[in-house]
Amino acid sequence: MADFPFAALQRLQALRPGLPPTAARIADVVLRLPAEVIHMSVTEVAERAGASEGSVVALCRQLGARGFQHLKIELARSLVRPEQAIHEDLEPRDDAGTVIRKVFAAGTQALQETLAVLDAAALERAVATFRKARRIEIYGIGSAAPVAEDAYIRLLRVGLDCRLVVDSHVQAISATQAGPGVVTLTISHSGSSMETVTATKLAREAGATTVVITNVGRNPLQAHADIVLHTAARETRFRTEAMTSRIAQLAVVDALVSCLALEGGEASLSALRLTSEALSLKRY
Repeated sequence: MADFPFAALQRLQALRPGLPPTAARIADVVLRLPAEVIHMSVTEVAERAGASEGSVVALCRQLGARGFQHLKIELARSLVRPEQAIHEDLEPRDDAGTVIRKVFAAGTQALQETLAVLDAAALERAVATFRKARRIEIYGIGSAAPVAEDAYIRLLRVGLDCRLVVDSHVQAISATQAGPGVVTLTISHSGSSMETVTATKLAREAGATTVVITNVGRNPLQAHADIVLHTAARETRFRTEAMTSRIAQLAVVDALVSCLALEGGEASLSALRLTSEALSLKRY
């Protein structure tokens, strides 16, 4: 779909007088608080407007957007400098040293803020759930897929039976076949990716226990989660690809796998030794 024919805010303002009551309330939230909406999830906008998530998405499509995330990108284009699409803290004349400092500072902040919100009790419940699982299914789409792959490799190395599923169609198939005893791990910064929300919902309906890693704040994914492990990444408001969120997610995966290895005792240590020996054959 092409970009909006003119700026998102102007288009919304032009359409506002003819909108039905629910859509009008959503439009008013966006028009009144555009800079805040860039930060918000579709669930948070829906709650602020007293509407459903589906109504928010429907209005976005009426505006010519593919969905809520597309609307946020278009809003950002009308509110920020072009270089902020790379990283929100950058200035046009920043040299390499300044870019390094700003990028590393953003990553450090994401780790510190995630440390503050990650619930140790929730992590302990996730560890106990994974340890009892007969199989673990790991879901991730787009920028979350590499993090899902890292989680898959790490869990294999401590001796757990797991599968990586990063294709949306295969996720749906996997989820419908995930019954009691299966645990799913879904990774999504926004918690609003239709593919992973759908897979998690289907898995839970099939009887699986669902664990999710997602950013703090309300989003559609959490409605289908038995255990939520929060990140608090200040992911850039103005682009779609992940930077700080990926760092925070990897740290949560590291904490989860480390706790699983400790809980697994000698069995986990033995699995780590065996995999290390096998991998040593791949090196000169």
